[in-house]
Amino acid sequence: MSGRMTAAFFFLGTVLLDQIVKFYVELTLLPGESIPVAPQIFHITYVLNPGAAFGIFRHQQWLFLVTAAAFSICFLFFYARLCRSGALIHYGSVALAAGAVSNMIDRIRTGHVVDFFDFRIWPVFNVADIAIVAGTAAVLWAFFVQRREIAG
Repeated sequence: MSGRMTAAFFFLGTVLLDQIVKFYVELTLLPGESIPVAPQIFHITYVLNPGAAFGIFRHQQWLFLVTAAAFSICFLFFYARLCRSGALIHYGSVALAAGAVSNMIDRIRTGHVVDFFDFRIWPVFNVADIAIVAGTAAVLWAFFVQRREIAG
């Protein structure tokens, strides 16, 4: 399977997984409701987040929608170049885009992002947030660590 086809499946799989889990959380819990999975450590908690990471920029929906749309357009415009930039940059960018698109779907659909992973020592987050963080980490690793190792 080509890298582009794998990336497309990865993108769609990430968005679908995130949206399906969010749909299930919305269907089975009320906002603010929490189910302990490992008491005092990990809960599934239904949170409607009106902001970005850690709740910053609360209720700035247009800012988030414009930013996500601009990122998506740039991603599509530069995709051919990203494919040639190595696996970490390619798939990291795909993960980042998938997370941004999935959270954008929430914002369009509900005006909030649906979060549910609650480790009690960190703000509640979702699958899309994991994709965004992992994708960003992969791209940064490729830029700053791999390039240094190759050059050095």
